[in-house]
Amino acid sequence: MGRKLARAAPIALLAALALLPLLGERFVTYLAIRMMLLGIFAVGYDLLLGRTGLLSFGHGGFYAAGAYALGFFSLHVSTHPLLGILVAVAAAALLGLAVGALCVRSSEVYFSMLTLAFGMMVFALVWNASAVTGGDDGLVGIVRAPVKLPGLSLSIARDSDFFYLVLACFALAVFAAWRIRGSPFGLVLAGMRENPTRVGFAGVPVRRYRLAVFTVSAAFAGLAGGLETLLESSARPTMAHWTHSAEPMLVSLLGGMGTLFGPIVGSVLFIAMREIVQRFTEHWMLGVGIILLLIIGAFRGGVVGTVHELVLRRRARAGGGAS
Repeated sequence: MGRKLARAAPIALLAALALLPLLGERFVTYLAIRMMLLGIFAVGYDLLLGRTGLLSFGHGGFYAAGAYALGFFSLHVSTHPLLGILVAVAAAALLGLAVGALCVRSSEVYFSMLTLAFGMMVFALVWNASAVTGGDDGLVGIVRAPVKLPGLSLSIARDSDFFYLVLACFALAVFAAWRIRGSPFGLVLAGMRENPTRVGFAGVPVRRYRLAVFTVSAAFAGLAGGLETLLESSARPTMAHWTHSAEPMLVSLLGGMGTLFGPIVGSVLFIAMREIVQRFTEHWMLGVGIILLLIIGAFRGGVVGTVHELVLRRRARAGGGAS
């Protein structure tokens, strides 16, 4: 019964999300898109942090790489959104491969500081190369052209239509993360998180695995960045800033680090909290920070992790009572 419920829950969630644009609330649809974009970013990031135990402060650089790659491709090559998304993912993955080849040689705080340095290098590059990147204005004028398939053309100009493209990418990203986590590759990553030295002694090339998951995580970030460029019709240098890199880490801690749905739940809570607090005060960052500290302090394993632990305790008590 429990397994059937676990399988039916994602399908029910996708069905509920598919009905959301039909409600006619444009702002709610926009917020749902933002939640899914952050969810894609966070699910990929948690493969690196929650699954492998590597803390990166530079993932905003890969997010920006995907955003600017799609922007350049759309402005100078083709406006086809699906091709642009593929270019965004490829650009972020290639940058992740190059950066990761240097960073995975280090571990713990050295790895984190190297990723922070590379992320800020990307931010400085897109900010200062104004002749190419538009500087602090970013790339603007990126249009949402129709999705053209053989014998079919689908408009995504409206947010209610674009929502379904984001939903499809979101579902694919979560499915890919689920398959990675359950694969032999994902099990090795979990072992590396617990004891990389012992895994290395078992003959596993630890650096190669770290580089692989770093590249995959960067590709997730590039996907989210490319989709945001289509959503906002622009790519901005702030996407590469370290403060943006901190968002997937925060939502992973909030929802439940090391779980599949924790980052998704954390993304929903984070966007909702930020939107609500902004309505009451201009110092919303302070308010959101205080709320995050309270929630993370109260739910040590995140919301999903704490709920899962409570369910296990209840089952254990029920089993003990039955015996």
